[in-house]
Amino acid sequence: MRFEKGQLYHVYNRGNNKQPIFFRDENYLYFLRKIRKLVLPNCELLAYCLMPNHFHFLMYADERTVAVDDKGRNVFSEAIRKLLSQYTKAVNIQENRTSSLFQQNTNAKLVGGLSWHEHRATKTVSWHDARGMIVQDDAINCFVYIHKNPMEMTNNNLSKWIFSSYLDYAGLRNGTLCNKELAYSLLGFHADEFLKMVE
Repeated sequence: MRFEKGQLYHVYNRGNNKQPIFFRDENYLYFLRKIRKLVLPNCELLAYCLMPNHFHFLMYADERTVAVDDKGRNVFSEAIRKLLSQYTKAVNIQENRTSSLFQQNTNAKLVGGLSWHEHRATKTVSWHDARGMIVQDDAINCFVYIHKNPMEMTNNNLSKWIFSSYLDYAGLRNGTLCNKELAYSLLGFHADEFLKMVE
């Protein structure tokens, strides 16, 4: 994975052959603790969603994200590698399995445009901001897409899925994994507009 300072990235991976990666609630919680320990020191996390067989992050690359270690390796890529490796080891012990859990390569897709003021895309998600203007932006689309991932599993009630940042942005939980203020600033929306965006 390659990163450029000051850009947004959609980071995601899934289970090998689309197999489950989370088997119990404790697995999700363990993964979130590993994110806090390994990933957060190397980026600003703006959104996340953990699903039974895949995960999504929306992150902002800063000087920490683009740094390299003494072996010339990107520190964020190394953090993701350690996250998946340590998690796989724990789950393999739990499930008495030995094979790889995740697909070989984690994807990090550059999300163009830091706010709808600067960039308009032609993707499908759009909403009206506080001024009544229509917002269509690929960064907003990615942010909304990540939060709407559990829609089918929850019968359109996203507040039932606790393993995403939805509850934090909806004001139903005071989570600290995501830098919400940075998300509001970069994506150009206000806290009270979140529910309108994901509807």
